[in-house]
Amino acid sequence: MKIVVLSENTTRGPKVSPEFGLSLHITCGSASVLFDSGCSRNFAQNAETLGIDLSRVDCAVLSHGHFDHSNGFGAFININDHAPIYAHRSFDGEYYKQPDEYIGVEPSLKASNRFKAVDGILDIGEGLTLLSYDEASVIHPIESEGMFVKDGNATRPDDFTHEHYLLACEGDVRLLVTGCSHRGIANIMNWVKDLRVTHVIGGFHLMGIQPGDYSKLDALAEELAAYDVMYFTGHCTGIEQYAYLKSLMGDRVSYAGAGQIITL
Repeated sequence: MKIVVLSENTTRGPKVSPEFGLSLHITCGSASVLFDSGCSRNFAQNAETLGIDLSRVDCAVLSHGHFDHSNGFGAFININDHAPIYAHRSFDGEYYKQPDEYIGVEPSLKASNRFKAVDGILDIGEGLTLLSYDEASVIHPIESEGMFVKDGNATRPDDFTHEHYLLACEGDVRLLVTGCSHRGIANIMNWVKDLRVTHVIGGFHLMGIQPGDYSKLDALAEELAAYDVMYFTGHCTGIEQYAYLKSLMGDRVSYAGAGQIITL
């Protein structure tokens, strides 16, 4: 299995441009998969630089309904004329960050027939399975962190049930792919504990945790280390927060910047 980071907040080389967001290209068996698309066509430019032909991608996955993971799909649709884009059925909601900043999917994209709305567990072939846990119990409360959903005149805190995850399996590798882990990476790992996951890649959404609250990271590192899993992270994890996790977890966790190639 091969993972190429097409877009992320940082870069691993001068020829690959960083951008706030996330996009991954995954080769699993014979399948070519695009997971998220960042917030512009930056991921596509980087893909070209890295020698990846997006027109040959078989399927795409949108992890959740936020712009920094979805808005590059307009460019993808222009490049690739056939790959379905699997998204949680709630991907097209009206998602905001206070005070009134729209952070959802570009409205012009929402009506595209390339998006395939799904929920629950869906086997999409080639060792690829989509996972959502809308009704799953949590071991840690899910914090809205100033994000909310508008439904007409009503507003409620976002519970991030528009988020889903990809399990990619090839040989002994069982890779869990997550966009931002808004529902809590510890909760997610608890939900997938029976799936024999060997590797995890994605954002852990820890960037809001300040040094005075790093005891939360102490507890998280202990929970993550309890699983026999290698972690690759970036984007919304935060540079300082990642460094602190790294100091606790050592080679069990690594940072994945744009241009990085990971072979499992």
